[in-house]
Amino acid sequence: MHEAELKDKQYVWHPFTQMQDWVSRPQQVIAAAKGIKLIDTDGNEFYDGVSSLWVNLHGHRKNEIDEAIIDQLGKVAHTTMLGLANIPASELAEQLVEIAPPGLNKVFYSDDGSTAVEVALKMAFQYWQHKGKPNKQKFISVEQAYHGDTVGTVSVGGIDLFHRVFKPLLFTPVHIPAPSCYHCQLASDPATCGMKCAAVLEQVLAEHHEAVAGLIIEPLVQAAAGMLMSPPGYLAKVRELTRKYDILLIADEVATGFGRTGKMFACEHEAVAPDMMTLSKGITGGYMPLAATLTTDEVYNAFLGDYTAKKTFYHGHSYTGNPLACAAALANLKIFREEKVIEGLSPKIAAAAAKLEQIANLEHVGDVRQRGLIIGIELMQDKSRKLPYPWEQAAGASVCLQARKYGLIIRPIGDVVIFMPPLASTVDEINTMLDIIKRSIREITAEGWAGAGLQPTDL
Repeated sequence: MHEAELKDKQYVWHPFTQMQDWVSRPQQVIAAAKGIKLIDTDGNEFYDGVSSLWVNLHGHRKNEIDEAIIDQLGKVAHTTMLGLANIPASELAEQLVEIAPPGLNKVFYSDDGSTAVEVALKMAFQYWQHKGKPNKQKFISVEQAYHGDTVGTVSVGGIDLFHRVFKPLLFTPVHIPAPSCYHCQLASDPATCGMKCAAVLEQVLAEHHEAVAGLIIEPLVQAAAGMLMSPPGYLAKVRELTRKYDILLIADEVATGFGRTGKMFACEHEAVAPDMMTLSKGITGGYMPLAATLTTDEVYNAFLGDYTAKKTFYHGHSYTGNPLACAAALANLKIFREEKVIEGLSPKIAAAAAKLEQIANLEHVGDVRQRGLIIGIELMQDKSRKLPYPWEQAAGASVCLQARKYGLIIRPIGDVVIFMPPLASTVDEINTMLDIIKRSIREITAEGWAGAGLQPTDL
């Protein structure tokens, strides 16, 4: 056992992990990385099939980002934004506004996806106080939503397994049905229902809009729910209805932003301009923690006034607008421009789709969901009846562990196998990784398999 693994098991508490199981099993220790591969302490190489939790875009040790951070280190690593400005944060804000949906002209920095959403919730709440509508205090969120792990973001979340233990700490949102056709509970035939989920949303808005400050949504893809995909037109309808009923629309693009869906932001697919948009994960290309909450002049201006009016947004973080992170983010955006990353995604997305057609035909694959290079493969014990595997069988975790034997690191969400490779992956690399996933599913779900005794959070 490597010394780092010993120290890890003695001192480290891992996220989303049952530590009793963790310390009882051998664990991989990553020592290095290059391109889209991770290298462990034994020198074994693995494809980074989930982009190190959906953050890495251009591969590891990308020279342009390395050099940008080194260059910034020669100037200043950090300085507070309370009472001071800094060059990288100012330049990055300008560039984010340039690429964002129209109308998002102001940038508030924080540290990660959770804090970006927390900022948006507090900002939306306070906005209505300044607009003379203090009763608008509630939020509408989608069932099975995930927006982070701080108390405010858990409040607007909807994943029972993650959130139920914290219920006494939370405020209560108004939940609307998840727009997932495969798991639809509203209609017998989602293909012909006319988006009944949107009709339910309008009923909720008509009833509650006078008390609602905002609606928060993961545009197009509910990632942590198992890559649930909304039907075409749903997001645009949400924008239409929030405008009709005077509700702020918060688009949580933490997971979907920066090319993951095939466009820079998921909102672009349906020409949606939200009132607020939260960003993190890929913002620095997977290098450093950074987040941003973008909003409109209308929201920003509501906070302006004389000091004595106490309209200030009293929120901030020690590392807000960190120059090193902002320098990495600027290099990330430069790579998008110079390497024409978005323009180069189409053949990669098409290659993934072709492989997924084969995977969808496997006996125990119930549903395959793809939006750009965001992919979820849902396993079913009986796909014809949508009968899931028993929880204790941990089918998804077992498939992911099997894939490691063939040099691919992926993770499950329950029995949904998640595949979100770096955007820099080539067509050949995408084909290779999906072949490994296909092989692993076939081997693990073969007749007579009784599970590996794993927990879904073991990976």
